[in-house]
Amino acid sequence: MESSQITINRISGCVIIPTYNNEHTLERIVRGVLKQVPAEHVIIVNDGSTDSTQEILKQFEDQVTILINESNRGKGYSLRKAFGFAQKKGYEHALTIDSDGQHYPGDIPLLMEQAVLNPEAVIMGSRNMNQKGVPQKSSFGNKFSNFWFKVETWITLPDTQTGFRIYPMKPMKKIWLFTDKFELEIEVIVKLAWRFVPFIAVPVRVKYDPDERVSHFRPARDFTRISILNAFLVLTALIWYYPRKLFSIRTWNAIKHEAIKPEESNFKKALSIAFGVFMGIVPIWGFQLLIGIPLAVLFRMNKVLFVAAANISIPPMIPFIIYGSFLSGQLFLTGETKMAQLADLSLDAIKSNVYQYVVGACVFAVAAFVLVFLVSFGLLKLFRKEPV
Repeated sequence: MESSQITINRISGCVIIPTYNNEHTLERIVRGVLKQVPAEHVIIVNDGSTDSTQEILKQFEDQVTILINESNRGKGYSLRKAFGFAQKKGYEHALTIDSDGQHYPGDIPLLMEQAVLNPEAVIMGSRNMNQKGVPQKSSFGNKFSNFWFKVETWITLPDTQTGFRIYPMKPMKKIWLFTDKFELEIEVIVKLAWRFVPFIAVPVRVKYDPDERVSHFRPARDFTRISILNAFLVLTALIWYYPRKLFSIRTWNAIKHEAIKPEESNFKKALSIAFGVFMGIVPIWGFQLLIGIPLAVLFRMNKVLFVAAANISIPPMIPFIIYGSFLSGQLFLTGETKMAQLADLSLDAIKSNVYQYVVGACVFAVAAFVLVFLVSFGLLKLFRKEPV
C-alpha cells in the first residue's frame, strides 16, 4: 500500500471504477483497489444499477467519491462524467478499472510504474486474450477492435478493448468525446492517438469467471454502434489525420535535420542546391524529381536542399525559365538575341522553335548550376563553419 500511495501521489492520479449491476464482483474490486490506492483518490460511478450495488457502496461512501447516474446511461457516459470530475479536481492522471471482476487490482502498481516513467503516455493494461477461459466473442471483438485502431492511427496495440488503463488528463482536455456506451473506449484512444499521445502496453492478468462475471456487452447492438463509430473515425482519418501525420512535427524535424546536417560540408550543400536548380530548369518537365531524387541519393547529396531548389520551376517562374531558355538557345545557336520582351514569347513561337528552346534550356540549366553553386558556396563559406 505504501509504495502504491507514493506512486499515485507522484503522478497525481485517481482511480475510476464505473459499475452497473456487478453485485457479485464489485465489493472485491473496490477492496482490492483500496489496498493499492488511498481512498480519497478513488472515484466510483454507479450507472443506475438496479441490483444491490447501492447497498454495497454504502459501506464505502465515507471513504471514496461516489458519482450516481439516476438511470443507466452507459459505460462511456459514466467515464466521461468521471473524467470531468477528475479534471476539476486537478488530477493529472486517471486509472480506470472495470468492476466485473476480470481485472486484478494487484496489477495497479504495474501500470502506475509505467505512468511515472512515461507521464505523457496512455498506459494500456494488455490482457492475454488467447488464454483458456476467454470467451470467443471477447477474443474476436478485441481482434476486430485492434485492426480498426491500426487503420485509424497506424499504431499497433495488443489489446484496445481493455478497460484497465491510465489516461494523462492534459491531452484529454483537448479532445471532444461524444459516445456513451462501450465504444467510448475506442473513441478516446483513437482521438488521443490523433494528438500524437504515445501508448505503452503493460501485460496484466485477466480472469473470466462465468459464475460471477456479468457482461453487459450486447454483440449485435454494440458491434453495430462500434462499426458506425469506426466508419466515422476512418473517414476522419483519411480527411484529417493521415495528412496531418505526414506533416507532423516529427516529420518536419526530420526534414529540418536533413536540411541542416551539421556534419555535411559546404561543398556538398552548395552542390545539392545547384543540382536542384539545374534539374528545375533542364527541359524534362514532369520528370525532374523522378530523375533528380535517385541521382541525389546516389551521389549522397542533401535531398531536402535539392528538392527545395528544384522547385524553381513552380508555375509563377515557368514563363521566366522558358524566356531565359529561348534567349540562351538563340545566343548559343546564332550568337545574338533578338527577342527583347517576355511578352513576345507565344505558344506558337515555342512550337516553331522547339530545338532552340531545348538547346537553350540545357545551356541555361548549366549556366544556372555554375552560378548558383558559386554563390551558394561563397555564402556558406562566409557564414558557416566547415564541420571538423
